[in-house]
Amino acid sequence: MSGHQILVFLLLIGLLLGTALVLGQLARRVGLPAVIGELCAGVLIGPSVVGHLAPGVSTWLRLDQAAQLHLVDAVGQLGVLLLVGMTGIGIDVGLLRRRAGMTVWVSTTALVIPLVGGVALGFVLPVDLVAEGADRITFASFVGVALCVSAVPVIAKTLLDLRLLHRDIGQLIIGSATVSDLVGWLLLSVVSAMATVGVRATNVLLPVAFLVGALVVCLTIARPVVGRVLRFAVRSRDPGVVTTTVVLLLFAFAAGTHALGLEAVLGALLGGVVIGSSKWLNRELLAPLRTFVMAVLAPLFFATAGLRMDLTALARPEIIGSTGLVLVVAIVTKFAGAYLGARTARLGRWEAMALGAGLNARGAIEVIIAIIGLQLGVLSTAMYTVVVLVAIITSLVAPPMLRLAGRHIEVTDEEMARGRWLTGHDDDGPVRPLRAA
Repeated sequence: MSGHQILVFLLLIGLLLGTALVLGQLARRVGLPAVIGELCAGVLIGPSVVGHLAPGVSTWLRLDQAAQLHLVDAVGQLGVLLLVGMTGIGIDVGLLRRRAGMTVWVSTTALVIPLVGGVALGFVLPVDLVAEGADRITFASFVGVALCVSAVPVIAKTLLDLRLLHRDIGQLIIGSATVSDLVGWLLLSVVSAMATVGVRATNVLLPVAFLVGALVVCLTIARPVVGRVLRFAVRSRDPGVVTTTVVLLLFAFAAGTHALGLEAVLGALLGGVVIGSSKWLNRELLAPLRTFVMAVLAPLFFATAGLRMDLTALARPEIIGSTGLVLVVAIVTKFAGAYLGARTARLGRWEAMALGAGLNARGAIEVIIAIIGLQLGVLSTAMYTVVVLVAIITSLVAPPMLRLAGRHIEVTDEEMARGRWLTGHDDDGPVRPLRAA
């Protein structure tokens, strides 16, 4: 990189972070989580606004060059890996184990219903949204997968902003999102194979085998190894040693799943769960890392997610109509699936509403699926824009619904203790356990 390239890159990173900070604070002032403003920061700086109104500025920032975007994406990737890893550390494994049946059931209904709805929708959308040369079955399958996923990073940041991650309902939302996303990534590997080499037994069975193998390794080999590493690290009582050790472990887990052809984010999440379940972990020593990730890296990730979004295509009436239809199906089917699963699992209506709202946030995960569909020649540019817009709007709709439902779910002593590390303060409020209506 030349001196000028480095200068432009540093200015772009500073612009993204500064805009994310300002818009995040504005979002909080109007009662929304900061993640909403952070997601809009990239949209503002990207082709949707600055690129359209001031193309010279966009060109000077080198946003029209793939190399610059790759550098920014690398910074964002570090942010999402550490954000998801810290989320995994905060997951109460004991609670999820006690409620394993409920988590699996909710995640199943929240995945199957939008998947079926998305596939059906894919067969009725205008042909202009299907990429040239792609068959309708593969297109419909991609739409179904895009609508059935949830964005764990966005959900985690939203729950943190709303001070719900440490609550029982927050843990159930994260657990359900994790299970449904595991299945969602497997389905994505299948439909990607349909678009390239067709469906073969190896293309379907290998990802499943790798995922099962990764889970077995985490439960058998990784847990004792991580425990020994953490026991050695905490002896120093130096937050720097513990922080570096945890980051190295998270990157190792992420690299492991990536090497297996699975998403690196899944490895970071699994690594965080293994680290958080260790009795040798001193969470207080991770406070500096948590602050840096939540205040710097996470906002940068959400800002970079918007840089590739071009919403100017919405000027076409048929695109607006298709966007509205996809959005309604996406929100209604995901909410209905999660709500139905929660109620049949004997959760109260406010807990069921919170699950339906929380799992509706699709964020950058749906954007990633849209990019894959575009690169494989399944989605047209117009359909890519539709899917990206749905990802943004569902992430905007989820927080107000979560806030409303969260106000009606009372706080337990266990939740307050869990929240001292995740949020840095205690929540006030009446106390009762999460129970059925």
